[in-house]
Amino acid sequence: MAGVTYRDAGVDIDAGDSLVERIKPHVKRTMRREVMTDLGGFAGLCAIPAGYREPLLVSCTDGVGTKLKLAFLTGRHDTVGVDLVAMNVNDLVVCGAEPLFFLDYFASGRLDVGVAERVIAGIADGCQEAGCALVGGETAELPGFYADGEYDLAGFCVGIVERSRRVDGRAIQVGDRLLGLASSGFHSNGYSLVRHVLLDKMALRLDETPPGLDAPLGDVLLRPTRIYVRAMRRLAAADLLRGAAHITGGGLVDNPPRMIPGDARLKLQIDVGSWTVPPVFDLLARGGGVAPDEMLRTFNMGLGMLVCVPAARAGEARTLLEQEGETVFDVGEVAASDRVDAPVELRR
Repeated sequence: MAGVTYRDAGVDIDAGDSLVERIKPHVKRTMRREVMTDLGGFAGLCAIPAGYREPLLVSCTDGVGTKLKLAFLTGRHDTVGVDLVAMNVNDLVVCGAEPLFFLDYFASGRLDVGVAERVIAGIADGCQEAGCALVGGETAELPGFYADGEYDLAGFCVGIVERSRRVDGRAIQVGDRLLGLASSGFHSNGYSLVRHVLLDKMALRLDETPPGLDAPLGDVLLRPTRIYVRAMRRLAAADLLRGAAHITGGGLVDNPPRMIPGDARLKLQIDVGSWTVPPVFDLLARGGGVAPDEMLRTFNMGLGMLVCVPAARAGEARTLLEQEGETVFDVGEVAASDRVDAPVELRR
């Protein structure tokens, strides 16, 4: 009589081994010359790139949040991996850093190899776009812990920046201009409110196209977070990046002040109405009766990244960013404040 196996308890080791083999081609296309290990080892090794004299390592971690629920509902799993990378590398580049390598954590109650492969292929897509190597990760099968057909994702990124080239906001001056880089939508924040309003309260179907939208609702909501690495790296290389804020949870209220040093008597004046707000934000605000101030402190409202540049070179910065494919808006300026930790001044 055969004894009880790990598979009987809900964990399929063979499925995990199969996934590793299937994702190897995806991992391979993200490789950098500094990576010294292949997928399947206990750890990934990466050398410091040549040319750095006083390198500082920069690290970030983040997830995708309840946007994953949309992947479960639609059966589309090819974009959330891009989101995972984007939420990490966009945090990392605000200090002028270059992303080096990325690791992921994929956990589910029962491993579906096909779904996991699509997710990790998306992670590889994001890593390619960001220029970082996918050096490894963890696939966890946790029977009874997650609902059937659901999974969770976490990501971890390490980057590098020259000590003398790090961007910490110390160079920001009164009169500097604030440029906003267009988002692709909600990115990966606020989806608990998004689902509550659009799917529960308004009872919209994911396969319908509400008035004002350019695609079915499911497609709009699953558009991956925009990756700003190339544009931001080029801005930093041109000595044009004095400060930056990745606009995530907290929206345009809580994130922009994070680019200002804690002891600086400066404030950011943002002109509401100076950029194009994607229609899906208006759909949610009207359909849910969400107040303007709540929208501004919850969502990016169409601006995924805010950068501070010298006023005299703002035109040059804008041209450079547009050359990298970004849609750029002049949204405000830096002003003097009579206090430290000044809030954002939203001018209407």
